[in-house]
Amino acid sequence: MSWTATDRYRLRTAPSGLALVQDFLNTKAIKAHGLDLLSDADLARPWVTEALAEWSRARDTEVPEITVGSGDLGALRDLRESFVSLVDDGDASAVKPIKADLVLRDGVVRLFPSGAGRQWLTSALWTETLLAQQAGIWQRLKLCRLDGCRSAFYDVSRNNSGVWHDVRTCGNVANLRASRERKKDSQLKEARAD
Repeated sequence: MSWTATDRYRLRTAPSGLALVQDFLNTKAIKAHGLDLLSDADLARPWVTEALAEWSRARDTEVPEITVGSGDLGALRDLRESFVSLVDDGDASAVKPIKADLVLRDGVVRLFPSGAGRQWLTSALWTETLLAQQAGIWQRLKLCRLDGCRSAFYDVSRNNSGVWHDVRTCGNVANLRASRERKKDSQLKEARAD
């Protein structure tokens, strides 16, 4: 499987339908890695097409055909910020109610997104959030703590303690900054003591 927005940052993909939420979060621009995929309809359309194809494979269902136009982009960027708030601190208070359907398929009741266009995508994202919370995997979806990165990653650490998408890159940068800051503070204290 290939999730366009997440793959461009070379991140481990979240399991099942939660990967759609992760990929949606990773549509934002991060220095030197690519453009904001929700900044322009010509960037958003291919992302939506590919993301829904991957989601359909993960959910073993037909690929929904939705259209996202220029008029939808502002609302999608706002929705992305709601998800950032939800992942960061558990708050998505600005979210409006969404609709989803219960579908009986092969003797199993499933929660399934509904609506058209942007509303369908919104429904799919919130549906996957609910399912991930119920499955106990939601808390493993995180945003890298390094300012300037903030990529959405799936934490596979045993105790769910990851804070950077990659310890060797973002972790080293953050630790180096903290070390320099401590050294600077120490030098300032010594200068004041003299």
